[in-house]
Amino acid sequence: MAYIYDAVRTPRGKGKKDGALFTLKASHLLSQTFKALERNSPLVPQYVEDAVVGCVTQVREQSGDIAKVGLMQAGYPDSVAGATVARFCGSGLEAVNIAAAYIMAGQMDLMIAGGVESMSRVPLGTDGSSLLYDPEMIMGHHIIPQGISADLIATKYGYSRSELDQYAFNSQQRATLAWEQNRFQPSVLPVEDINGEVLLEKDEIVRPSTTLEGLAALKPSFEKMGSLAGFDAMAIQRYPELEKVTHVHHAGNSSGIVDGAAVLLLGNRSIGEVLGMQPRARIRSTAIVGTEPTIMLTGPVPATQKALKKAGMEIGDIDLFEVNEAFAVVPYYFMDQLNVTPEKVNVNGGAIAMGHPLGATGALLVGTLLDELERRQLSTGLVTLCIGGGMGIATVIERC
Repeated sequence: MAYIYDAVRTPRGKGKKDGALFTLKASHLLSQTFKALERNSPLVPQYVEDAVVGCVTQVREQSGDIAKVGLMQAGYPDSVAGATVARFCGSGLEAVNIAAAYIMAGQMDLMIAGGVESMSRVPLGTDGSSLLYDPEMIMGHHIIPQGISADLIATKYGYSRSELDQYAFNSQQRATLAWEQNRFQPSVLPVEDINGEVLLEKDEIVRPSTTLEGLAALKPSFEKMGSLAGFDAMAIQRYPELEKVTHVHHAGNSSGIVDGAAVLLLGNRSIGEVLGMQPRARIRSTAIVGTEPTIMLTGPVPATQKALKKAGMEIGDIDLFEVNEAFAVVPYYFMDQLNVTPEKVNVNGGAIAMGHPLGATGALLVGTLLDELERRQLSTGLVTLCIGGGMGIATVIERC
């Protein structure tokens, strides 16, 4: 059985050159989270066998197995190995699920799993992904930008601009309240520069002043791209029952571009006893699925169904959900398809309010979910993310 012993994350910094974390490389963000895992036992670095880290844009300073680079910068022993994985937006949760599988199989005793992304220093698309730039791939498989996929879901299933703006407003309100009440405090690690000066202590892009009127005034982000670049026509080719794509997503109801890192400490029961640590939760099940790549972002629904089936659970057995807010339509569609009440989903806000540091988000959401389960004295939770190329990932955890 795989247990979660600790969860640490950085605050999320604005993913631009004027963001608070722009001066730090991704490896420095990651190394600070590695160091923080010693807070429950100074012996952790000596017993960790491997670190699996998600990172989406693995070029330049984020290339070359950033997991191992982060371990070296954190001062971990040479005996600790590191691997970097990429499953687009699901990378951080994929890392968690890989580590859990190793531990469940009895092949590892103690591992680190998490993710990192510096979107200010290594912008999305810098790696020249074929899903973004290869005409043969794009035309041959009807690959459209994710924002247009989000608009396609909204069009196909009838979600209005006002509904999605209301969801975005609620996310901002929930995140603001969560920070005011210090709900993220157990996991958030203030980020320091190389001189030990604190750069950032809380998520940087939360906008407490957000209003529905302000959201309504924003122009759709993907309308011009859809018409001028032909992506709307490509979407209609795949979904000819639709007359047109209605563009309803914009900067205010889509996830924010941010920098950040998050890690979990996972192990079996015996290693916890050796190190004098109490497990906080266990991994009940994990799941990965593939979905149709044009509409792309519906994966959390079948991934959740698969994870629940593997755990022998029903949707009503889950106390809280973290559904990544890549775009407002994603959690909205999830709740409708699985008949989940909004009071159980992203109760402290999500990526619309606080940002989506691609490779780190999955691991970050596990820590956020666990903190809130403990705060409310609840038992079970599920994390799920949509993934580029048409995939979905999910993980079920249960408090110990």
